[in-house]
Amino acid sequence: MAERRVTIGWPEGLHARPASVFVRAVTSTGLPITIAKEGGNPVNAASMLGLLGLGAEGGDTVVLASDADGADQALDRVAKLVQEGLDELPAA
Repeated sequence: MAERRVTIGWPEGLHARPASVFVRAVTSTGLPITIAKEGGNPVNAASMLGLLGLGAEGGDTVVLASDADGADQALDRVAKLVQEGLDELPAA
């Protein structure tokens, strides 16, 4: 299983607009990805309700994970989005 631990770069955390950006980015990878607060239970990263239920704030550490083929590259891209608080997924 591929994993990335990243600190949330959006000051408001994974709420409202950043959560929407994140879910769109994860969905666009076409891979099953989970997200969890460090030490917490993972949820489907493409689920807006699951994501909002995490209560992840800016500066929190989250773990992104996937066991799909091509997961390393996809997780690198999604991790960059989260860590830098970007508005869209970086180009491949």
